[in-house]
Amino acid sequence: MARSLDGLILAPVADQAPGQVGTRTRFAYHEEDGGIWAEYAGGDVVRGRLVGTREGDRLDFRYVQLKTDGTTASGHCVSTVVELPDGRVRLEETWEWESGPGSGTSIVEQITGQMAGQMAGQITGQVTGQVTGQAP
Repeated sequence: MARSLDGLILAPVADQAPGQVGTRTRFAYHEEDGGIWAEYAGGDVVRGRLVGTREGDRLDFRYVQLKTDGTTASGHCVSTVVELPDGRVRLEETWEWESGPGSGTSIVEQITGQMAGQMAGQITGQVTGQVTGQAP
């Protein structure tokens, strides 16, 4: 089994269609006792959350997001966790919208270094601001 996702920042390696997650989106992952969750934002996504489970190298989760055009979208994703030769983590994803038509595949990979630490604070700060009523 690949290492824990807890505390990792991941980013898509390619853009999807407009209005969806893209290369400017960052995911801040958490993992504990077989549960996974993440906050995400960037690009056409103002803020998003995902929650699900992990069994071995398989993730199964649902996601919901607020887009820059003011609409919301939700869906389901199954991912395989892969450890890359350089030690970073990749998620190979198969997803489908539940709020509308559409499905596909995508890849997100761990980003490292100082940029990852800064992004984690920004992403979780947006979600905390929403919960406490403060502006993100």
